Amino acid sequence: MARKQSIALKSTWLYDLILWIFSPLVGLFFREIQVRGAWRVPNKGAVILVAAPHANQFVDSVVLMRIMASLNRRISWLMAAKSFDKPIVGTLAHLISVVPVSRAIDNMKAGEGTILLPDPTGNPTIIKGIGTKFNGPDFEVGGGIYLPAINGESHKLEILEIHGPEDIILKSTPALQIAVQQLSSPNGISFKVAPHLDQTVVYDAVYDRLRKNGCIGIFPEGGSHDRPDMLPLKAGIAIMALGALAQNTTLTVVPVGLNYFHAHKFRSRAVVEFGDPIAISSGLVENFKSGKRRESVGELLDAIYQALAAITMAAPDFDTLMLVHAARRLYYAGKGRIPLPSVIEVNRRLVKGYTVYKSDPRIENLSKSITQYNRQLQLLGLHDSQVDYARFSVLRVLTSLVYRVGKLCILAIGTLPGLMLFSPIFIAARYYSHKMTREALAGSNVKIQGTDVMATWKILVAGGLAPLLYTYYATMLGFWTHYNRVNGIIPQSTSLWTVILAAYIIFPMLTFAALQLGEIGMDILKSLRPLFLCLSPFSLGTLNKLRERKAILSRQVTDLINTLGPDLFPDCEAAKPPQPRKLYSEVSPNDSLDDLADSEFFSTSATDDALSW
Repeated sequence: MARKQSIALKSTWLYDLILWIFSPLVGLFFREIQVRGAWRVPNKGAVILVAAPHANQFVDSVVLMRIMASLNRRISWLMAAKSFDKPIVGTLAHLISVVPVSRAIDNMKAGEGTILLPDPTGNPTIIKGIGTKFNGPDFEVGGGIYLPAINGESHKLEILEIHGPEDIILKSTPALQIAVQQLSSPNGISFKVAPHLDQTVVYDAVYDRLRKNGCIGIFPEGGSHDRPDMLPLKAGIAIMALGALAQNTTLTVVPVGLNYFHAHKFRSRAVVEFGDPIAISSGLVENFKSGKRRESVGELLDAIYQALAAITMAAPDFDTLMLVHAARRLYYAGKGRIPLPSVIEVNRRLVKGYTVYKSDPRIENLSKSITQYNRQLQLLGLHDSQVDYARFSVLRVLTSLVYRVGKLCILAIGTLPGLMLFSPIFIAARYYSHKMTREALAGSNVKIQGTDVMATWKILVAGGLAPLLYTYYATMLGFWTHYNRVNGIIPQSTSLWTVILAAYIIFPMLTFAALQLGEIGMDILKSLRPLFLCLSPFSLGTLNKLRERKAILSRQVTDLINTLGPDLFPDCEAAKPPQPRKLYSEVSPNDSLDDLADSEFFSTSATDDALSW
């Protein structure tokens, strides 16, 4: 018993040390992380955190570990066993007691031949092979046959019986009609096969930690991705929750929504929202215990999906996502900024409204107009908030341009030393993150561009190389000091070790200062283009027309939301002239604020850029 306690204490110490190392790196990578509803996680007792969408590979874990540390809770993560093969990631995962989970996708092989349903109506569980070897070593009862992916989802068929090299009986009928259509081709369809995976060890490890009032963290989509919507959830999370409750473990399942603005970009923003604990009825647990596992797991899985959908912003496709962001900006045009959590909620409601009313002619026409407006912005290289600059006088625009260029030059001078010192890490992080992105994209059928792995490798490369680079600089400074006291600048009374110690303090400070000044400088640099366009006689007319079009679209969006919004969201207020009705009860445009372009004409903020996508 004493030995087990010692191991537990050692693991706790290692967990805290690793979090202490990576927490500042994540804090530097993100400009802002806002947290909502963390109080919903109990301070004591068994907890399962169900987080989605999994858009930032290993960074998602560290973000949640930082938040849970403030509640004095440590998370035991479940992670793909394949990730343990990565040198750095595998070592860190082992040190913080991550539970490895074998995935079918990591063990799949291309099947020989093709398969089809000879009688999809009469006998939809009989699979016929053409040129197959079902009696070979790759096939077994309980194993899975996977059809080609459609929209990032590959349908699985579970093997019940094997009757020779070309005949298989499935455990159940293909659940989706699209799968039946795939299997109805007279020439058959290609497939992949995966062995049956016994996850008993994984479930036992989870149940053991929950019995000890631990906190389990899981990403139920099964892997990271960069899609605008959530992937179908894996059944494992429901089996774990129901299995623990069946063993009379008091358990709280808390959904966690991870909402990023440019998840892979340096100095981006995030909103982490904890939802209400998911209610699991005793009847559902009894059904699970009595053998109705499939129905119980399916019902709980649906409840988990709905809980996650309520605290995340998922769109059916990228075009819809861009349309929703544009509609939100037009709705709040000229009314000041809204908090990041409210941005997520407004986007969520707009997605729901668009999904329900997208066939409405008013929505169709407005969508086309907004899309055309967005294209004009892209052609001019402008953000929506910068269109309003067109209404200012030439003198005011010129004054602002001179002021910003001067400020940019001063910031560039302050940024240059740290930028030069840290540039090897910037180059290495960029190169390696793109390399890992290409590898991840090649090995996945759900990723779009593979950007979900970029932040992880940027942070890992920077975290690994920064100490080495600072040590190199400190060593070179030590040699220079020993040789000629840095051309006589450092007095003889200053010891060599003092110089080296100071180097370890000064060089990181220069880097941090460069990051801060560079961030401000980039914001200013992005704001210069619309000012130049305002001064150009060839562009000013186009900019004025675009501003007028924005005003028209803003009124149309507001009127349509005020008309359709209350039907979906009862908490929308009644129209109160002259203010538009609110889309979200906690978001209120502040009339005391001046127009955004007026109040901040001489300043720049990255908030508009961050919220503009």
